[in-house]
Amino acid sequence: MTLPIARDLAPLGIRVVTIAPGLFSTPLLAGLPEKVRNFLGQQVPFPSRLGHPAEYAHLVQALAENPMINGEVVRLDGALRMQP
Repeated sequence: MTLPIARDLAPLGIRVVTIAPGLFSTPLLAGLPEKVRNFLGQQVPFPSRLGHPAEYAHLVQALAENPMINGEVVRLDGALRMQP
């Protein structure tokens, strides 16, 4: 829905960008045993670890500062593709 919404809101000067995050070190994952968190991090091709919230924030800032990015879904997942 990102692209159709971006096109609908373009006349109003509103950009729409979606971030599709992978596995991040969040309070939800912090509740898991360390062994499980390490296993999940090792599933990420590169870097082989959980993402840091600061990395997510860095992407948000970069997207907000670049006025040409619009109607795009940006994956932030270290090349991880989860099985269905």
